Amino acid sequence: MTSLRLPLSEADVRALRAGDEVALSGLVHTGRDRFHKFLAEGHPSPVDLRGGALFHCGPVVVRDEDAPGGWRVVAAGPTTSAREEPYMAGIVRREGLRAIVGKGGMGSATSEACRECGCVYLQAVGGAAALLARRVRRVAAVHFLDEFGATEACWSLEVENLPALVGVDAAGRSLFDDVRASSRAALDSLLSLSQTP
Repeated sequence: MTSLRLPLSEADVRALRAGDEVALSGLVHTGRDRFHKFLAEGHPSPVDLRGGALFHCGPVVVRDEDAPGGWRVVAAGPTTSAREEPYMAGIVRREGLRAIVGKGGMGSATSEACRECGCVYLQAVGGAAALLARRVRRVAAVHFLDEFGATEACWSLEVENLPALVGVDAAGRSLFDDVRASSRAALDSLLSLSQTP
């Protein structure tokens, strides 16, 4: 397990390989469809993403005056990253992003931007939103809460040892591509067996 402290340097990211287990600590910012579209339209980001991590997540957050920052994160599971593929490569290049956290992988344009710029795609565990929420130490800020709503808002979350797996590394290797290729080979092998007399 590699411990990563945000903000990340290019050297931090280029040292990672697809399949590495990591524990991410520091300030991460959530973003879903509306936030990605906002950035893609050329609007300035309300948060500094340089060296940072953008978490594809719509956390469940409730007001709690006793919690640090006045909010408590109840659930923080990753959302499907492929929805952000039309926007992600441009955001990586323009904002100096070093990590994307989500689930399910991304497309070739994002993989190429990761290779070119020194960014990684981190696969968080789907279906474990309540457990991942325990890694959130505090809500540092929230942006666009009124404009986008709670799920689509950009939440700045201080996390400690958020577990993830490097799904796409900065050399361009993708575990998702590897799984597709091995699955295709297994299917072809099974199909060829069914055609033999």
